[in-house]
Amino acid sequence: MSSNSPTVGIYTLGCKVNQYESEAIGELFEQKGFRVTPPTAINDVYLINTCTVTAESDRKARNFIRRAIRQNPNAIVLVTGCYSQVAPHQVAAIRGVHYVCGNADKKSVVDAAVDLLARAERPTDAHLHVTPPDISGFEAMTITRFDRTRAYVKIEDGCENRCAYCIIPSARGSVRSKPAADVLNEVKILTENGCREVVLTGIETASYGKDLPDCTLADLLEQVDRIPNIGRVRLGSLDPSLMREAFVARIAALPSLAPHFHLSMQSGSDSVLARMRRKYNTRMALEGIARLRRMIPNVQITTDMITGFPGETDAEFAETLAFVRQAEFLTIHVFPYSRRAGTLADSMPDQVPEPIKAARAAALSALQGDIRKSILDRQTNRVTEVLFETYKKAVACGHTADFIEFACPSPVPLHAETRRVRITGNDGVRCMGEILD
Repeated sequence: MSSNSPTVGIYTLGCKVNQYESEAIGELFEQKGFRVTPPTAINDVYLINTCTVTAESDRKARNFIRRAIRQNPNAIVLVTGCYSQVAPHQVAAIRGVHYVCGNADKKSVVDAAVDLLARAERPTDAHLHVTPPDISGFEAMTITRFDRTRAYVKIEDGCENRCAYCIIPSARGSVRSKPAADVLNEVKILTENGCREVVLTGIETASYGKDLPDCTLADLLEQVDRIPNIGRVRLGSLDPSLMREAFVARIAALPSLAPHFHLSMQSGSDSVLARMRRKYNTRMALEGIARLRRMIPNVQITTDMITGFPGETDAEFAETLAFVRQAEFLTIHVFPYSRRAGTLADSMPDQVPEPIKAARAAALSALQGDIRKSILDRQTNRVTEVLFETYKKAVACGHTADFIEFACPSPVPLHAETRRVRITGNDGVRCMGEILD
């Protein structure tokens, strides 16, 4: 590609689905003759792929948009994603934005950039291309390469759960699943191109196949498992209610499926879960975790937790701490509750003061640190395989299949190599050891 080709810098905020979509759009830009360069560079075009999960996400999106405009006031500025979907006029009001697209027809940003670059003068007003996110079904996107060892593949869009704290159903629409044949073809190409770990992800991954006549998530995983030379397969965040007996029995038989599952709990108190409008309780979640541990050797579970949800009492938070002790998660992503306009929780009474939210988040994180250290201590002398991903200062780092981080000295990079190792210790965050072969 010529050094005179127009350049595009892509800022991506938010979830793995957004990251995947940005990568797919980046490949489309290259097909049109663009060079994708860092978004911090002086580019001809900037694309900001936004998130809107919290008010802070909206603020970050606006900051990134303005940063791009400052970097090159003459650049074409395109904005897409969840914030654009729910607040398109706020985005369009930022002087210097030329094209605003929601979550439908995201690929249109490429043709918009080509058209705007060809014009003699830039338009003074942003063009709005925002329609209901699910109006055209699942938007076909693909990636053929990956920057790191792991590649994310979007298999589902949309969510219909309507949790009290979440705006995402309004931004992403109803559940749409990528046809199984398209998923299989994409994973096959990535595998042939050297990818050793694929993460199948979505806005509500557990709902995959809900809108398809003949393919459930378990069906898809079984078909992916049969791809020649498939490496590890992981799943994105899952609803705990998915872990029923029949589902776990089917996935336990799949050699490619990594023994690690991220269950999005949000709370360990049944009364808080009910106010959140989650569709499970702690008994159901613990039963699902027990099934995973019974049927899948060396399985590890990670999760998300919100502290300080409206009305959360000291007693309810104590229930969450007790649940976490029982569940023994490898990792918990802890978030103090953030109010989000347009959600049911925003207008709930008994909003918890910020200092209490923060104190509870710190207490939960401290407990999780103790639990993680205990889990890692139990790995000592274990012989297992690690897929190496990064290399810095003569230390190679990667993950076991059950998502335990591992580091060891190495004279050379081991990127994308799988090696047998022995774990000899840990620092409370990751395990250390030696390579055996």
